[in-house]
Amino acid sequence: MNITTFTNLPLYIHESSTTNIFSYLSKNHLHFVSNLSFSQMANTFDESRNEFKPYGLTCELWSPSIMRKPDRHNEIELNYFPEVGITYFFHGKKVTVPPKKLTVFWGLIPHQIIDFQNEKPYYVCTIPFSLFLEWKLPAHFVDRLLRGEVLFDTSKDELKYDEFLFCNWLKDINGNESAEAALLEIHARLYRMAIGSLSSDGKEHPSLQSNEISQVEKIAIYIAQNYSESIKVSDIGQAVDLHPDHANSIFKKTFGSTLSEYITAERISHAQRKLVATDKSITDIVFDCGFNSISRFNAAFLKINGCTPREYRKRYLLNSYQKSSHTK
Repeated sequence: MNITTFTNLPLYIHESSTTNIFSYLSKNHLHFVSNLSFSQMANTFDESRNEFKPYGLTCELWSPSIMRKPDRHNEIELNYFPEVGITYFFHGKKVTVPPKKLTVFWGLIPHQIIDFQNEKPYYVCTIPFSLFLEWKLPAHFVDRLLRGEVLFDTSKDELKYDEFLFCNWLKDINGNESAEAALLEIHARLYRMAIGSLSSDGKEHPSLQSNEISQVEKIAIYIAQNYSESIKVSDIGQAVDLHPDHANSIFKKTFGSTLSEYITAERISHAQRKLVATDKSITDIVFDCGFNSISRFNAAFLKINGCTPREYRKRYLLNSYQKSSHTK
């Protein structure tokens, strides 16, 4: 789906309804939060978490806490602070994230919270890097993120509705029935940010080719951009100017998986999204994801998910139907 289609979606409610929206948001957000225990409502950073371990597609409430070590993960991260911001140590510099402004950065750049004013929860969304690249957002926006910039949306018109959107995304993605709708909205929201008013942390950052971007990060970028093609370990080594064996070795030390395993995981993740968000045939999805054999695809899918692609789609549709019937 192209950008034009997304920008025509009726994602926002007319200005005349603003008062009612915020009344609705305040009541329903508080009701939603009040029905959760604090442990369910807000996550905190797990310091025993393995570096580079993926979060996947998430939208959650987090409670700020001082982080004794930086977090790194290969997703694009969105933050929204409804009341007060925080201070990150980010890319070797202090970056203060303001409240009530959509904030976006690449999670592979080391980041850790070093100061905050209170423990009130804030919103965090993580978007798998390969999915983010599939959206083909404006090049200047993507390039700034890959250079390590922390981007803030300064458009007053769009910011009025961000808490409303994050609240919906939280329920949609965790409810497992409207994740595709949330993804459409997140895509469109980032596109509006990219073509609208945005600022960064105000610091000069290195280009994508500088030594600040490690060899492992270059490998991750290459795989995210090319996993749907018929790529081999030798292609990756050539792309990053490393011997294939050395590329595989340093990647496994960092990510805990071989290059082949990581490529397969990216392809299966792509397949999962297509199975639940489209009505494409499984055969079409196999080749869209970069597999050249249906039997290899089925074996890899079963190993990762514990079920066949057809069973995976049926479970999702059944779960969506049961949730829909329950709410009627």
